[in-house]
Amino acid sequence: MTRSAPAALAALVCSAALAGCGAASEAAQGTQGPAAATTTATTSATAATPAPTRTQDTGGAGRPLAGRTVVIDPGHNPGNFDHTREINEKVDIGTARKECDTTGTSTNATEGTPAYTEAAFTLDVSHRLRKLLEAGGATVVLTHDADRPYGPCIDERARTGNKAKADAVVSVHADGSATGNRGFHVIVPAKVREGAADTGPIVAPSRRLGERIVAGFRDATGTSPANYLGGGTGLDVRSDLGGLNLSTVPKVFVECGNMRDPKDAALLTSGAWRQKAARGIADGIVTYLNG
Repeated sequence: MTRSAPAALAALVCSAALAGCGAASEAAQGTQGPAAATTTATTSATAATPAPTRTQDTGGAGRPLAGRTVVIDPGHNPGNFDHTREINEKVDIGTARKECDTTGTSTNATEGTPAYTEAAFTLDVSHRLRKLLEAGGATVVLTHDADRPYGPCIDERARTGNKAKADAVVSVHADGSATGNRGFHVIVPAKVREGAADTGPIVAPSRRLGERIVAGFRDATGTSPANYLGGGTGLDVRSDLGGLNLSTVPKVFVECGNMRDPKDAALLTSGAWRQKAARGIADGIVTYLNG
């Protein structure tokens, strides 16, 4: 994939913050894992919905993403494990009714090494991604920052991007497939028009966003597209995800690897690799926005 971002922008994104899904709802709860994000879920009894976490940029020279809005959607929430009744409530996704959210998957626990949850992984990568995009001048909105007891539900996640009139929305995940299934993939919306879902206007731009992220992620991490779906393209088209069905702005899901495969898990639990993953996603967003 041809990368069209200006050299100065690429240098800015690649140099910022170098320091450091397909959710399987049946996954057992694990710890936050090595070098996970320090933010933990609030365990208040009520599920009040705070405003999404937002960072504004004031623009200026050398900030070529000024005026652009990117919504980052960290998959799941560490608090979901304690709110199974609430997250199992069904919401309308246009084509069907699905659970509000799931707990997500995790790596397999081994002797002396606790499981690393998808919710912890996605929050850590999302924080790293936010920092990189802010360095380019973007306005960044998070759908949540583990600052609520559970959720948000998948329909609310979509509304956050819609309300922000985002130029791009990226939902960060990790897969929970079988051992031997390796690699990353990007889920893009199918054409759906049913009930509240009408993805027709976003199918083409979402696919372009997905293609750019596949290229950026492959280059930054050195990992290959998934060997178990997508025919080697790194893309998977789906019509059953509420976060895509209800979006009115370009949106994709990034499955960064398979947490249930030991080789992929070794990457996903590495802070240095998660920084590469965030940079790859950021590079893809940058090339899309400047294409």
